[in-house]
Amino acid sequence: MPARLDHTIVRSRDRFAGARFLTDLLAAPEPKPFGPFAGVALDGGVTLDYLDDDSERIVPQHLAFLVSEDEFDEIFGRIKERGLPYWADPHHHEPQRINHHHGGRGVYVDDPDGHSIEFITHTYVVD
Repeated sequence: MPARLDHTIVRSRDRFAGARFLTDLLAAPEPKPFGPFAGVALDGGVTLDYLDDDSERIVPQHLAFLVSEDEFDEIFGRIKERGLPYWADPHHHEPQRINHHHGGRGVYVDDPDGHSIEFITHTYVVD
C-alpha cells in the first residue's frame, strides 16, 4: 500500500491570514489553532498546517486541489468576486484565463505569501 499524506507545513507571514485565504475560497471551516499552526482540514484526514515564518522571503509552494465541476464554479466565482488575479498556467503566461487540460478545467491563483494554489476538476494521470 502506498503511503498516505497526513499533513504538510505551509509557511506564511501570518498563519491565520494564509489559512483563511484558502478556506474562504473553498468555503471550508475556519482554520483551527494547533500549537504553532493554523490547521486547514481537508478530505481524507489530511491537514495543511500553516506556520508563521518571519524570513525575508518565503519559498513559494504549489498546492493543487481536485474539486468537482460545481465546486470549481463556486471557487472560480469567489476568485472573480474578490478581483483576484488568476492564470491558466503555473508560469503566469495566460492571465485571466482558465485551462481545459485532461478533459477538465483548471485555474491558478496566488495566495498572500506567493504560494500557487491550483484548482482542477480532473486529476493529472501519473503512470
